[in-house]
Amino acid sequence: MTMKITAYADRTSVAPEESINFMVNCQAKSFKADFVKLICGDLNPDGPGYKERPIKTKANGTYPGRRQVIHAGSFIQLEESEHFNSLESFTLQAFIWPTLPENGKQVIIGNWSQRNSNGAELSIGPQNSGLMLTLGFGKDKLEEFSTGKNFLSRNWYFVSATYDAKTKSVSLTQEALHNHAKINDSAKKKYKVHNHGMKNCARMATIGAKFLKLDKNRTVCQNHFNGKIDSPAIACRALNSAEIEQLKHRQNQSLMSTDVVAAWDFSKNIKSVNVSDVSSNRINGKLVNMPVRGMTGWNWDGDEMNWSHAPNQYGAIHFHDDDVHDAGWEVDVTLKIPKGLKSGLYAARLRCGNNLEEEDYVPFAVLPPKGKATAKICFLLPTASYMAYANEHMGTDAPIAQLLAGRLVEHQHQDLYRNEHREYGPSCYDVHTDGSGVCYSSRLRPILNMRPKYKSWLGGKGSTLWQFNADTHIINWLEAMKYDYDVITDEELHYEGVDCLERYKVVLSSSHPEYHSKEMWDAMATYQDRGGRLMYLGANGWYWRIAFHEEADGIIEVRRAEGGIRGWEAQTGEYYHSFTGEYGGLWRRNGRAPQKIVGSGFTAQGFDISSFYTRKPDSFKKPVKWIMSGVKPDEKIGDFGLVGGGAAGLELDRADVSLGTHPNAYVLASSEDHTDLYLLVCEELLINYPGLGGQENPLVRADLVFYETDNGGGVFSTSSIAWPGSLSHNNYKNNVSKITKNVLDRFVKNGPIID
Repeated sequence: MTMKITAYADRTSVAPEESINFMVNCQAKSFKADFVKLICGDLNPDGPGYKERPIKTKANGTYPGRRQVIHAGSFIQLEESEHFNSLESFTLQAFIWPTLPENGKQVIIGNWSQRNSNGAELSIGPQNSGLMLTLGFGKDKLEEFSTGKNFLSRNWYFVSATYDAKTKSVSLTQEALHNHAKINDSAKKKYKVHNHGMKNCARMATIGAKFLKLDKNRTVCQNHFNGKIDSPAIACRALNSAEIEQLKHRQNQSLMSTDVVAAWDFSKNIKSVNVSDVSSNRINGKLVNMPVRGMTGWNWDGDEMNWSHAPNQYGAIHFHDDDVHDAGWEVDVTLKIPKGLKSGLYAARLRCGNNLEEEDYVPFAVLPPKGKATAKICFLLPTASYMAYANEHMGTDAPIAQLLAGRLVEHQHQDLYRNEHREYGPSCYDVHTDGSGVCYSSRLRPILNMRPKYKSWLGGKGSTLWQFNADTHIINWLEAMKYDYDVITDEELHYEGVDCLERYKVVLSSSHPEYHSKEMWDAMATYQDRGGRLMYLGANGWYWRIAFHEEADGIIEVRRAEGGIRGWEAQTGEYYHSFTGEYGGLWRRNGRAPQKIVGSGFTAQGFDISSFYTRKPDSFKKPVKWIMSGVKPDEKIGDFGLVGGGAAGLELDRADVSLGTHPNAYVLASSEDHTDLYLLVCEELLINYPGLGGQENPLVRADLVFYETDNGGGVFSTSSIAWPGSLSHNNYKNNVSKITKNVLDRFVKNGPIID
């Protein structure tokens, strides 16, 4: 599947008089850039229809097209050093935990000039032919030496190679650290070298891949290693076996100071993008494409689960051939936000080809002016959740996708394109090529499922919208009802804290605000404590704990620890975020169930048909009767809608005082009659048993919840992802829209919520 134009921006939010850059890959000679305000991204003809409003900017125009590519795969780029290029004899060694040893040649550590075929590299050989040392003495003077012993996947080995230029001899050691009976995959080999005189020419030293070339100031590598590397080191002569053993454990200080060129300790500065050489030469390095840190090393004994408590046992970095952080494209279009442009949801509309039939959109939020609010209402755009789902491949990769959806999966052209172009990077719902879970996700690449007009394989019958495009149903309703509102994103919430919220009377959530950092959680909790009012218009919110990197821009981390609906699970001992050292997984497992902040929390999911709510006795109580004004006592609430045909669907939350729902909360209505494709979430289960589906289990429901908080604040929760899809029904004249309007109008007003 071909997409002739794809793009991304350097940021997801921008204030007036600030600039945002767009990087464009275009296979045509030129492309046209326009900017639009996004109102509704849903193409469903049964709804309000697709809506965008063009805006005039100085950046509108036609631009030359050019091809820009993504170079996926992680590695460490080492600082240039004369110590590398002057090596004649040497020792290379490391601990490795290969995950795809059969996946072709994979370089562990190398100092290589591709142009001159000169240098040395230690690798796993092709077809899992064991440890390999490659020596390059110039064109057509390549020699390779191998142990010939297969590596077992996901087992630790110590590997080393020596080369003595004087005796022209090579020795290889492949030492298995496991204890599997009747498996002999350790080996020691010695060889003689035919060529000599390894030329002193410019080379690039790397760990985890082999240097190929420079492309517009980007280092491009090949033969990427899949798996963990721990404690790599280089010595300036061929060490004997006793010295190799001493260097393995960093025991001989004389050896370290005189013969060791570099010895990297990945257990130091785990939160950083930099890696430390503990030798006297200080030849440090930098992560490229963000391999995973804070991983259990060769010496991890299971006694400590938190890397920050025993960093010496977490000296491994996990490399993947499909890691992506920053695509590194060059800027094609720069937009300076006009001073008077109203805060809202916008996009760069990029088109090319005959009649401009090829298109891509890059959405972004225009913030209010710095330190100001231009409305009483704030819509919080969940960009962290968009990043977690960025370019997910579940519809093409997951064998149970059709079982979950209850129907054949329909693929969009973006799905097929990113399925073929894996270099665009996976989401935190995918697994890497080697089967390990993807715990980092970046926005510095085209995110092809974060687009207006896009339909997901999830989303239920009708408008199969999910995440970003589903949230345009809320934007559309705000516009249709003529509310004045500002838009801010998760990144403002994370970096600015409560300051970015306290200027607003009421904050509206999205349909699925699933991922939150501690800073985000604390900001929202503080906002509520100070009298802020929150309308939670979705479900499965405040669910996973994430971390933002302190140095690297535009990247989040999620460790899928014990519990939770998840496409993979973290390895034992790897539950703590490498970015911050915080325990990962569910906020519920961190003592902060969603019920504590929004009154309801994730209880069930299903993706076939959405259902409706019926009123509960609380809804007739005098203090909250105003919420149901205009709704009849026996009226079904939301037995209609664009997403699954109802307002209660996809993912559902329930109130539960034992998990933190305010004891004075009113449960106004609850959904019912869900199908048996709706199942209780796994964190509710201690043992599997029959009766977990929507037709049998009373916990499979969405609760409409309201309660007051301190200082005049309040929380209203709809507890269903499908709720916003029902707002526009019957030209906005329906009970879902009415209830939402009743609450928003009351929340915006000064004075107490309940008289």
